[in-house]
Amino acid sequence: MKILVTGGGTGGHIYPALAFVNYMKKDPENEFLYVGAKKGLETEIVPAAGVPFVALEIQGFKRKLSLDNLKTVQLFLKSINQAKKILKEFRPDIVLGTGGYVSGAVVYAASRLKIPTIIHEQNSVPGITNKFLSRYVTKIAIAFPDAAAFFPTEKVSLVGNPRGQEVEGMQPNDGLIAYGLKVAQPTVLIFGGSQGALKINQAFREALPELKKRAYQVLYASGTRYYEQLTEEVAALPQGSNVSIQPYIENMTEVMANASLLVGRAGATSIAEFTALGIPAVLIPSPYVTNDHQTKNAQSLAKAGAVTIIGDSQLDGQTLLAALDDIMDHPEKQKAMAAAAKVQGISDASTRLEKLIKEMI
Repeated sequence: MKILVTGGGTGGHIYPALAFVNYMKKDPENEFLYVGAKKGLETEIVPAAGVPFVALEIQGFKRKLSLDNLKTVQLFLKSINQAKKILKEFRPDIVLGTGGYVSGAVVYAASRLKIPTIIHEQNSVPGITNKFLSRYVTKIAIAFPDAAAFFPTEKVSLVGNPRGQEVEGMQPNDGLIAYGLKVAQPTVLIFGGSQGALKINQAFREALPELKKRAYQVLYASGTRYYEQLTEEVAALPQGSNVSIQPYIENMTEVMANASLLVGRAGATSIAEFTALGIPAVLIPSPYVTNDHQTKNAQSLAKAGAVTIIGDSQLDGQTLLAALDDIMDHPEKQKAMAAAAKVQGISDASTRLEKLIKEMI
């Protein structure tokens, strides 16, 4: 089977796509081509993963009236024509789009060429690209049941997020030693993404003196942009062996498998990972995302008892400490949340997506 995958702009679009590609590589006869945007993260991530890659020049719309939007329309129309050439050369059996503006051009072009198409929506509230494409694609795969309300019912299938299936089954190991922490001690993992999150960083700084007194240990990834300033600010504070501050955690899923509790934003990829591993979480949805979809992501898990939510505007050192202690000091609650998280995770997302695709071609 020849599979063309497209999606980009953020890791939330890229990593599920690559997870599915990795899963489909189990059949050596499958062929892949990934189409991304020239200025997207995918230009680095996809080739590094060993997947054939082609880039198109495209950009997103500005939220305010701008002459740049005229250029956006021109690039979109141009990229559709470029995408048609790529499709005619590669001749895929199926085109899978995971979101981002480049996905809009490629999947739309494929639909015009009568190639079977499917989009994957990772969030509870779909982005503008997938809303647009829903009218043209053959099938729509979703990760959250709430997303179904935004799409034509007859096209929708709940499959989950392929990233979850990729990390499921990872076992605790001695990876925490590399960060100066103990293997057997209960661990809270706090992070705000590769660049970090200012509000989470400030709350951690406020909570740090008290965190050093706790029986549990904390691994904090500040993000590269905040690391130097943070380490300078805390240098004069009493040092505690139970707290490790890092700029970035390269092997995040491996470290995640060793965590007792997660604290971070409510992005779709992170959710897929910690629910697949069965880890409770304290989620702080980012208020800066389209349609506030992170809040909707988090709310669906909170209803199931898998996570605690702290609003970004309510986050400070005290609310962070209170949320951590409420879970870490109550083993039965932690256990119940972990079980609820595991139930919410869909452990066979790639398998479901593969089955759906085979039914289409």
